[in-house]
Amino acid sequence: MAYGCLASMKTRPGFREEVVSILLSAVGGLREAGCDIYVVGRSEEDDTTIWVTEVWKTREHHDASLELPGAKEAIGRAMPMLTGEFTKQEVSVAGGLGL
Repeated sequence: MAYGCLASMKTRPGFREEVVSILLSAVGGLREAGCDIYVVGRSEEDDTTIWVTEVWKTREHHDASLELPGAKEAIGRAMPMLTGEFTKQEVSVAGGLGL
């Protein structure tokens, strides 16, 4: 069964668009790494929250992707702009449009 991850992060004020750009710049190679869906969204409730929705072939594919050079570089660039407030919900994906 596919692995899903729904996560949010808060940026320091004024940095949300830069972090969104960094997250989107890291999509190269995700499909080859086992990612089926990677969506970055902006909260409409505030101007600091980013939501990331991911679907991977397996949890192992997801975990391995965090070791990719592009992912490590993107995480390193984004971390100073984040507050440290994160949420994460892992799910077993049953199916859906686009899968």
